[in-house]
Amino acid sequence: MTGAAIPVLGWPPDPDRVEAIFERLSGVMPDPKTELNFSNPFTLVVAVALSAQATDVSVNKATDRLFKVADTPQKMLALGEEGLIPYIASIGLYRNKAKNVIALSRIVLEQHGGEVPLTREGLQALPGVGRKTASVVLNELGIEAAIAVDTHVFRVSHRLGLANAATPDKVEAQLFRVVPEDWLPKAHHWLILHGRYTCTARKPNCPACVIADLCPSRAGLQALGEART
Repeated sequence: MTGAAIPVLGWPPDPDRVEAIFERLSGVMPDPKTELNFSNPFTLVVAVALSAQATDVSVNKATDRLFKVADTPQKMLALGEEGLIPYIASIGLYRNKAKNVIALSRIVLEQHGGEVPLTREGLQALPGVGRKTASVVLNELGIEAAIAVDTHVFRVSHRLGLANAATPDKVEAQLFRVVPEDWLPKAHHWLILHGRYTCTARKPNCPACVIADLCPSRAGLQALGEART
């Protein structure tokens, strides 16, 4: 995510165009949700923490087995770091993630009575939980209309001219300035899913894109897609 890779597009974008973008995305994805599997706030925090530099698919494969035996802080602590590692060894950075998951489980149990603290400050105080992870959790649980800027959101936001900043935090600030309030609660998911399945990094599928005519990067992206066909 460097400034050199960012296309030069006018900002701020036209409000009517932004409104149209999210109206169309809502039409094809009326109820977008995280693709990570979870059953309670604790398993959501763990799943999101495990997903750093890993795909949701790989995390779900691991947690499908893990959460059957450890879906609470108490059970996770009983499993222990060495007991946790075999479940998540297929995920990148698994040793450090195992250490963080056990540490955050202990804090949730000892300092919060076994209940995950559902505030930004409380979440970000947990080991392995940064701003992006906290944003995903708060947004998914309907607590805060947060926008977690991962690689998909970063890429799509720039291609659509919704942002032109060089860092995730600055892109997040720009998105909060231009995304209409009514669309904010689900904007995070729409941008991620659009980037994951349509506006992909290497081969964007512009012919199937419902907002292609609203995209200032369309010509270049179509050429990119055709070149890699």
